[in-house]
Amino acid sequence: QVQLVESGGGLVQTGGSLRLSCAASGFSFSVNSMAWYRQAPGSQRELVARITSGGNTNYADSVKGRFTISRDNAKNTVYLQMNSLKPEDTAVYYCAKFDWSPEYRRWGQGTQVTVSS
Repeated sequence: QVQLVESGGGLVQTGGSLRLSCAASGFSFSVNSMAWYRQAPGSQRELVARITSGGNTNYADSVKGRFTISRDNAKNTVYLQMNSLKPEDTAVYYCAKFDWSPEYRRWGQGTQVTVSS
């Protein structure tokens, strides 16, 4: 069964950096697109970044130039490097096995990122 385990969240000051990791198992990681989503209190879950099996990436406009998604297929791990963090980046961040059909996406448990002003 699909398992996604996030790590790396925490409390950071405005302008700081964090690196999230997501260890995947239970499926063929290298042939699947992976993504990071986030959900702030009172808001809908939103796509932050996505990376295809071939390494192509796309980002939400709000994080372009500050966040970088990457993957290591040898380690079955996807990363999210977050720089120049802002208070509005505060949210629970979720790793996902991406699918264009939402019902087929699979989620990790989430990791809290809090950016203090």
